[in-house]
Amino acid sequence: MNWLDDIRWDDQGLVPVIAQEASTGDVLMFAWMNRDALARTADIGEAVYWSRSRQRLWHKGEESGHTQKVQSIRLDCDNDVVLLSVEQLGHTPGIACHTGRHSCFFQKYEQGQWVSVDPVLKNPEHIYK
Repeated sequence: MNWLDDIRWDDQGLVPVIAQEASTGDVLMFAWMNRDALARTADIGEAVYWSRSRQRLWHKGEESGHTQKVQSIRLDCDNDVVLLSVEQLGHTPGIACHTGRHSCFFQKYEQGQWVSVDPVLKNPEHIYK
């Protein structure tokens, strides 16, 4: 039996994935993987996701250089969510978000509105060419 068969894939053949920084525990991002993306991630030791907007595999950092070295791959108790423990590479401190921030979860709910609470570490215009 293939280890990928244990995963409960959704109707589109995808599973939600959370990338968490190994050293800090910070939740960096949420994305999707299909079987090929998860298999490739396990094979090369770097995060490869499924881009729903581009309809193709997306090797994290392929444009920005901000790759994610995978330390461990975990599956939740319902077998329908994957947790990657990663080392965010390519910039110090690590940039996981396309906005140039450390984490995609930089907006905090405060008094009835969303407030950006984390700084832009690098202007996205200088990240993506």
